[in-house]
Amino acid sequence: MRILLVEDDLQLVARLKPQLQRAGYAVEHAKDGIDGEFLGREEAFDAVVLDLGLPGRPGLEVLNHWRASGLEMPVLILTARDAWHERVDGLKAGADDYLGKPFHVEELLARLEVVIRRHHGHASSRLQVAGLTLDLDQRQVCDGQGQVHRLTGREFRLLRYMMLNADRVLSKTELSEHVYEEDDLRDSNVIEVYVNRLRQRLGRQCIQTRRGQGYVLPSRCEGDA
Repeated sequence: MRILLVEDDLQLVARLKPQLQRAGYAVEHAKDGIDGEFLGREEAFDAVVLDLGLPGRPGLEVLNHWRASGLEMPVLILTARDAWHERVDGLKAGADDYLGKPFHVEELLARLEVVIRRHHGHASSRLQVAGLTLDLDQRQVCDGQGQVHRLTGREFRLLRYMMLNADRVLSKTELSEHVYEEDDLRDSNVIEVYVNRLRQRLGRQCIQTRRGQGYVLPSRCEGDA
């Protein structure tokens, strides 16, 4: 899953970014409202963590512009703890949740996971699609035969994104964007390697190839791809 972090406090970013990465997110960072708004418009993100007190352009204005443009990605806003009016204004502008500063990173991770799941229509911390059950906390998947498979970081990111986007044809480019970060080597051919690893564990029928288009994880697995 690919996250946009719009925050000008570089010390907070230095502390927060690696913890988001360890939680399985690919993280892009913008340090002001102008760059943040541009990235949110031009690139695809699964969620945004948006500070309201930004230089260049206030976070609330950025959020208003995104929503006015029809962008619907989940947005978790960060506010000063005593600025209750900012929280109200942010929610009215279309934020999905808010968190007051200072905060515990564990709470931010939990809230971020919830808004992403809710955006995709899932309420539980376990994703259940096509006979698979993905445990988001343990990073393991249970297949239709009840066998549990531990996943590497990139396998987890890939399977989570495909399960949240079941029945959608996903190109190698799109998948690589949501598995790797901007400064990583994005070789879309490597996606094929990870898809094959998941197929070896879960069965070829669970991830199907659409020649010339990409891959799809059907919400119901029927026969081999």
